[in-house]
Amino acid sequence: MQLKDVMTRDVEIVEFDTPLQDAASRMSTLDVGVLPVREGDQLVGMLTDRDITVRAVAAGRDPKQTTVGEVMSPDLVYCYEDQDVEDAARMMADHQIRRLPVLNRDQQLVGIVSLGDLAVDVANDKLTGEALEEISQPARPSR
Repeated sequence: MQLKDVMTRDVEIVEFDTPLQDAASRMSTLDVGVLPVREGDQLVGMLTDRDITVRAVAAGRDPKQTTVGEVMSPDLVYCYEDQDVEDAARMMADHQIRRLPVLNRDQQLVGIVSLGDLAVDVANDKLTGEALEEISQPARPSR
């Protein structure tokens, strides 16, 4: 099965220079924990609720003055809509992430796939179980 068969389409994005408060408000309204970040016509990162908490709130940054680009996760991992779901599950496990932006071969964002999408739509318990196990491995705290 290909990702285009299970991904969520019509994904909201946020611009790189958007104030963090506006992005957080949009996340709240949409009831999502992640927004892809665009600068111009290029996808440049992902903003997660964890980015907001750890990189902005915990650091005492002003959400009205801080931009999305200052706290987003810039290491973008993505997949293509014509890739198999198994590829996405492996990528999620390898990078310990629960959501992947999905691009077409013209490098345009066409969707997002989550571990939940794989669990519900693919109905491959072994695949999703293995991916969840790898994603959920605890990170070593920096001490």
